[in-house]
Amino acid sequence: MFAKHRIDWTWAIALWLAAVLLFMVGLGGVPLRDWDEGIVAEVAKDIWRAQTNPTEATSLTWLYPTLGNAPYQNKPTLIHWLIAQCYAIAGVNEWTARFPGAFLCSLSIPLLYWIGRELFPKRTPAVFSALILLVLLPFVRHGRLAMLDGALVCFSLVMFYSLLRMRRDLRWGLGVGAGIGLMCLTKGLVGGLMGAIALLFILWDTPRLLTSGYLWSSLALGIAPFIAWYWAQWQRYGAVFLDRHLVDQSLSRVWNAVENNSGPPWYYLLELLKYTLPWLIFLPQGFRLAWEHRGWGWAKLMLVWAGGYLLTISLMQTKLPWYILPLYPALALVGGMMLSTIWEPEDMFGIRWLSSREYPKVWKILLGIIAIAAAGLSVYFSPIGLAPTPTLAILGMMLTITLTSATVLAMRQDSQFILVLLWGSYVSLLLVMVSPYWVWELQEQYPVKPVALMLKQHTPAGQPILTSYPNSRPSLNFYSDRWVSPMSTEAIANRWQQDPPPYLLTDQPTLDQLNLKSLQQIAAIDYWILVKRLPK
Repeated sequence: MFAKHRIDWTWAIALWLAAVLLFMVGLGGVPLRDWDEGIVAEVAKDIWRAQTNPTEATSLTWLYPTLGNAPYQNKPTLIHWLIAQCYAIAGVNEWTARFPGAFLCSLSIPLLYWIGRELFPKRTPAVFSALILLVLLPFVRHGRLAMLDGALVCFSLVMFYSLLRMRRDLRWGLGVGAGIGLMCLTKGLVGGLMGAIALLFILWDTPRLLTSGYLWSSLALGIAPFIAWYWAQWQRYGAVFLDRHLVDQSLSRVWNAVENNSGPPWYYLLELLKYTLPWLIFLPQGFRLAWEHRGWGWAKLMLVWAGGYLLTISLMQTKLPWYILPLYPALALVGGMMLSTIWEPEDMFGIRWLSSREYPKVWKILLGIIAIAAAGLSVYFSPIGLAPTPTLAILGMMLTITLTSATVLAMRQDSQFILVLLWGSYVSLLLVMVSPYWVWELQEQYPVKPVALMLKQHTPAGQPILTSYPNSRPSLNFYSDRWVSPMSTEAIANRWQQDPPPYLLTDQPTLDQLNLKSLQQIAAIDYWILVKRLPK
């Protein structure tokens, strides 16, 4: 028994170290992106400033956070507070803003391994599940960002692991309550959704636990800090808080597309198709296997977790790519279980699904198609391609070698293709994360840091600034320490006549169109011009 635990701890630590490398390398190498990163980092900066130079007005900013001198009532501030502590230790920068979420998300890899050890009779599916989660591009990429979703996944896995252990030891109910409470303090009612999925699993798998006082008292203890936080906000802001936080930012996302972030019900299926290959290939057979063996605990958890969460977010009117993150561990468990039937087909779960026949032809065909696509990507970004980019060309070449080798091995019925896919995916992801391309949204808008530096050098601190750029950029507010407000040309023309004299960040065509009087050009960079109205 001691040797068994030692092997498990060795695997868990090795998986975590591999995750730490992938989640931490190049973490501060690119600027923060809009929207969530800029907002989270700015709220954390307000908390850090308040605790650095506390006054009577700011002493409770950690409890009543602000954004742009206005109350921030979007989400609870557990992660914002952790980021603020990183600011206090190592300064305000991209690395410290992203570190808490990335660190917590890296813990998801060993946590999923331990969940697999509770679910499966052998170690192999637990190892494969953790490795699949480790090399899922959207999971790693969003987990590294200064957002709340990586921490949410970590806390959800704490809850599920404690729930599985609770079947043998009721004292683990404390972990269930703590996991739900931490999720609620991270993303509010999303913690309630994950808690409901956990209770549905208990109802199906171990209904006797629902009569346990340990469970309900642990739940009450775990969510008590969240209830206290709600009460504090209610006492300070009253019904305004409930309208803003509970309705506008939580419940209304179910029936309204908040900020025009909409999509069809199959939106997240398309996200899976775009970003989870090649592992998506194995999921249909994996879910079929789970359904056929739904009397087993591992199958029940996979079906309830994956089915319940995917159905819920698909029915919501607001669609955002990172909402799908808590689904990836469930999919990794399905994939890990499926791959284990290939690696060790002999009675893994009382079945011999792949022990006496060839791998499905569709697997080989799809692996080959993806290999061809990777080769095309490599050529496209090569020196002879349409968009020469050495880093991306090397990445395409790496993926081509990996997928081609895996395809050949799969056609030979050699299970080593699994190791080739895992290792090649890990190295490719590592290459992506050390490059500046892992936050590809930054290419969609103008570079924010040079413009922010211009604003800091030529405008007073705390000065509101107008801009003709149509979209708000929280990252620009973060880097410049100014509040930059987008306005239409008509609104700018009206504001230009008011006191105090405004600053305006615009381009030359818009400036010509506005035809403003009594202006002073202060600075310019690229196509952005900073001007100010002369005092009357």
